[in-house]
Amino acid sequence: MNMRVIFSLVPAFLICGLSVMCEPEISAEKADGYKGIWFTLGQFSEHGDKYSGGLGTYTAKHIPLAVYAPEANKTFFVYGGTTGPEDRYLLCMASEYDHTTGTVPKPTIVHDKDGVDDPHDNPSIALADDGHVWVFVSGRGQRRPGFIYRSMEPYSVDAFERVEEREMTYPQPWPVEGKGMVLCFTKYTKGRELYWSVATDGRDWTEDRKLAGMGGHYQTSRERDGRVITAFNYHPDGNVDRRTNLYYVETRDFGQTWQTAAGETVETPMEEIQQPALVRDYEAEERLVYVKDIDLDHAGHPVVLIVTSGGHQPGPENEPRLWELVHWNGTDWAFHVVTETTHNYDMGSLYIEEENLWRIIAPTTGGPQFWGTGGEMALWISRDQGVTWNRERHITQNSERNHAYARRPVQAHPDFYAFWADGNPDELSPSYLYFTNKAGDQVWRLPYDMTEARARPAHYRAEADCE
Repeated sequence: MNMRVIFSLVPAFLICGLSVMCEPEISAEKADGYKGIWFTLGQFSEHGDKYSGGLGTYTAKHIPLAVYAPEANKTFFVYGGTTGPEDRYLLCMASEYDHTTGTVPKPTIVHDKDGVDDPHDNPSIALADDGHVWVFVSGRGQRRPGFIYRSMEPYSVDAFERVEEREMTYPQPWPVEGKGMVLCFTKYTKGRELYWSVATDGRDWTEDRKLAGMGGHYQTSRERDGRVITAFNYHPDGNVDRRTNLYYVETRDFGQTWQTAAGETVETPMEEIQQPALVRDYEAEERLVYVKDIDLDHAGHPVVLIVTSGGHQPGPENEPRLWELVHWNGTDWAFHVVTETTHNYDMGSLYIEEENLWRIIAPTTGGPQFWGTGGEMALWISRDQGVTWNRERHITQNSERNHAYARRPVQAHPDFYAFWADGNPDELSPSYLYFTNKAGDQVWRLPYDMTEARARPAHYRAEADCE
């Protein structure tokens, strides 16, 4: 099945001497609703799959998945969709929530994965200075390529032009105002190694440059005021089930050089396990590290959200699984425990809003499939720069399926503050898509089926049960 639509915008061949110009490939087909992809990794142990369920907003290494544009008063977002509740056929989707009308359109199928059922191929999104929406469709190692798309019109997800095909997994595109884009991504060279490339126009990218290659890595990154910051773990002997340690570097000069939090310039590619970028040697503590989110505090110091665990398999034997906040205070790294969690692949987002008001939205409470990926969404608040945390509210309760992978939009609007999907990690199920407001006291579910061009998301839960 191929649901892409091709429009002839120029002649198929423009012959001038020996030059040939082919028509661009345009994606504009619409889906009839918001149906998230369901997936199982198929690595089972006593307490279930290593990870599975509704993974439309997977993975933690696909960043960002949403961005608010004040010029249009819209939140643009991407996710991994599918064709129906019993179908695992991956479609890379883009849409927008109009804050003025409170409606969403039928989502656009940016890329049909041609039978792939794996949400590792999910997209990420970027909004350029000129308002064009860019979608970066992940590939999977060297087996499946990645793709870059650009919206045909500014502040629109109606149609996309394919710009490039390239080797690219876990794309993390970051527009830098007045300069272009820095793309952080992974290539399966010697394990899952980190790379970056830059472009002034999104089309002409520099050669891929390796950032880290110690056997493999997973990273989370962010851009703020021209700084691109990243935190990552490493995989001993390339084994992702032994992922450990935490590292941090940043670039302030559009990818020319990289520094530690203390300002020390590092040589790239980083290949030594013990090195200046190392934040903490969790390997020596026999703890695994799952990197979740990253941001900067009001002094410009990095803050990293991680989950640490005793092992890669789900279930009680690897407890405690700890949500930890790692904060550079200008001199040293400080470590604070937020709460415990039930699964290594519980994924949440960190919001640093004011100097003494920090927020986490994550599935920190065990859900109906207790040992499975995700759980019930909760809102946590810190008023002392992450030192102590209190659960302010249950965002979801008594759900039929686990909620997973709460994602923070860039410049998040208070009415679309986190975005996620649900699903049953124990068996194939429908997967719905949700968003919540800043207070976490209202949740909306995107329409699973649509007959009209636009629809209003339904309130999933509107009561406020503060603790």
